[in-house]
Amino acid sequence: MVKRLIIAVILLGLIVAGIVGFNLFRDRMISEFFAGRTPPPVAVSVTVAEATNWRPGLDAVGTALAAQGVDLSVEAAGVVREILFAPNDHVSAGDQLVQIDDRMEQADLAAAIAAQELAETELARSRTLRERGVSTANTLDTAEATATEARSRVQRLRAVLEQKQSVAPFNGIIGIPRIEAGQYVTPGTVYATLQDLDHMRVDFSLPEQESGIVKIGMPVTMSSEVGGVTARGEIAGIEPRIDPNSRLVTVRAEVENPGGRITPGQFMRVRVELPPEEGVIALPQTTVSSTLYGDSVYIVRPAEAEGEPERVEQVFVTLGRRAGNVVEIVEGVEPGDRVVNAGQNRLSGNAAVTIDNEVAPVRSVEPAPGEQAAAEAEAAAEAEAAAVPDAAADPGKAGEAPAPAATE
Repeated sequence: MVKRLIIAVILLGLIVAGIVGFNLFRDRMISEFFAGRTPPPVAVSVTVAEATNWRPGLDAVGTALAAQGVDLSVEAAGVVREILFAPNDHVSAGDQLVQIDDRMEQADLAAAIAAQELAETELARSRTLRERGVSTANTLDTAEATATEARSRVQRLRAVLEQKQSVAPFNGIIGIPRIEAGQYVTPGTVYATLQDLDHMRVDFSLPEQESGIVKIGMPVTMSSEVGGVTARGEIAGIEPRIDPNSRLVTVRAEVENPGGRITPGQFMRVRVELPPEEGVIALPQTTVSSTLYGDSVYIVRPAEAEGEPERVEQVFVTLGRRAGNVVEIVEGVEPGDRVVNAGQNRLSGNAAVTIDNEVAPVRSVEPAPGEQAAAEAEAAAEAEAAAVPDAAADPGKAGEAPAPAATE
């Protein structure tokens, strides 16, 4: 019985030793296999870092306003006798727009003119008699006072009649009438809006940290969310007071609007163009990987020996300003460095790579930041300027619809 137990224990020990030995042998062979295996190079695309001309700017959102735009209202009470405009009419300064019933005032003016003529006659007679010495000074003074009062009454009635006639204060486009003929109106009743669409203003706000950067006369580029409208202007005014609630300062820019493409009240994106800077390294934002440890990029380093693949180095960088799809690299990248812009999710430090720029999401950072919007605005302005003489030279083509643009 004891002999059988000993044999069973020995067999069990041999089985356990065999299993443990096999596992150890298998783990060692797997480790040796993977230790001798080199992972294939990762295909990445790169952007060569270059010192470029950076066109910095301050971005904001604003609201378009007409340089001259008012809500027109009547000055005198009465019944509307005639409306002398239609919606969207182009009116000139001094054009009559609304006529209020003034028949009673016209009658009063006729009586006042007659009284004035009589007073003037009495004054002339009193002066003649005074010169002859047959009239007293008191009589002459009374005649002069009566004549002055008659003239004042006539001037007052004429002013009342002018209030009954509403006229355009400046050139512009008038809106939809808000009153009807025969309606009784009181002073201050708004009857239409008048907007000068040839000259526009855009009001926008900037943080107080940027209030000291902007100056009157700085160029401004504006674009709308609808229709792709772009325009260029310049800063015309800066509010001297910062709003204590929002800590923002209000800035006003003026822009020409010859085509009437910008409408008062329209939402606008504004960029204040600052003086250009040279020697700035800007890279696509896709090159930067952000983690809890900071912002970093992968830079491709040359192979250490012939026949070996190129490898990447993870470098932590300091970021600066952003514009569009590019970001300024303040520290960490030197001109000429090849920075990975696609495929970073498969990389680690010292990983082997092969460069394939066919997978690049961003092939370059040109044009320089801030130049694209300015170039589009300048091109639009040149196109409008060229269209004006063409329309004058051939009036028959002025009303033709433009041909559709060719698309690639």
